[in-house]
Amino acid sequence: MVHATIRGAAEVEHVREPLLRHLVGAILRRARLGQGRTLQEVSQAARMSTAYLSEVERGRKEASSEMLAAVCAALGIRLVDLVAEAHDALAASAEQQQRVRVLTSLRDRSPSSSRHVRSAAVRSTTSDVVALAA
Repeated sequence: MVHATIRGAAEVEHVREPLLRHLVGAILRRARLGQGRTLQEVSQAARMSTAYLSEVERGRKEASSEMLAAVCAALGIRLVDLVAEAHDALAASAEQQQRVRVLTSLRDRSPSSSRHVRSAAVRSTTSDVVALAA
């Protein structure tokens, strides 16, 4: 069971850090949907095309700071809050990747020299492993 958990964690290690444009787009879409507004309503208020806003929300376009400020104003949210939420998501991703690297390095040791270390490390990071499995 311990070996399967560590092996599963090693497979997760290859996940890359999310792109900022994907995070920002998802945050903007959640804010818009949370307000029950359409793309057309928000794009008109932000003075941009509906197609462009759609591309930004889907993470396909990298919006300029002026465009982000306009969308935030149209949604009634602060640009600093948008950036803070994106920061929190990136920090959480980096923290998760760090946990996976620690577990993977334990797996790479030879079985005879690391049996005790592996057991102790897995015991101390059980909550981390459960979080990664979820």
